[in-house]
Amino acid sequence: MSVTIFIADDHAVVRLGLQALIDAEPDLQLIGQAADGREALVQVQQLRPQVLVLDLVLPGMHGLEVLRRVPRISPETRVIVLSMHANEAYVLDALRGGAVGYVLKGSDTTELVRAIRQVVAGDIYLSPPLSMQAVMDYAERAGGVPADAYDTLTRREREVLRFSAESLTSAQIGARLFISARTVETHRANLMHKLGLRNQADVIRYALRRGILPVDK
Repeated sequence: MSVTIFIADDHAVVRLGLQALIDAEPDLQLIGQAADGREALVQVQQLRPQVLVLDLVLPGMHGLEVLRRVPRISPETRVIVLSMHANEAYVLDALRGGAVGYVLKGSDTTELVRAIRQVVAGDIYLSPPLSMQAVMDYAERAGGVPADAYDTLTRREREVLRFSAESLTSAQIGARLFISARTVETHRANLMHKLGLRNQADVIRYALRRGILPVDK
């Protein structure tokens, strides 16, 4: 089954180029595009694409606001920001807004395809030379406090964290998320490494502190 993709960019030339790139991949399918932020939201809600490729500078509604609203109207849509800005401040804003990918417009044409496949698999993708460590270091410098490691978790890792904190087995989590138990265990290992958690008790305590579980859980 093809991965469904929607493009939101106000430059027709960019949209045409991305369309040609996607059409050349048999496992990817472009199902819509928009040049306006508000129109993009309307169509994303109707079409429910698996991936939204989103420019941040859009007429009608800024891309960051579109990004923040997507989880409410199409929770399964993963957002890749396509931007000309290569500094950590923009990347941090995008990640905090809910993006799981950040691709530079000057990147090699095949990079967007790699990003799409990676975020569909449940990972975060950042264009080189950007890195998660550089973004975390920037957040710490800019805020004067340690960056929140939770921001580095992918959407899938956050889902696995929540279900793990409820003491579901890998098989049970896999059944709910339609992935294999082995994939669940990989996500669980990754999220525990990122958050510095060592065991199930740590997972539960962390979930309580974050408000992922109610206090009386």
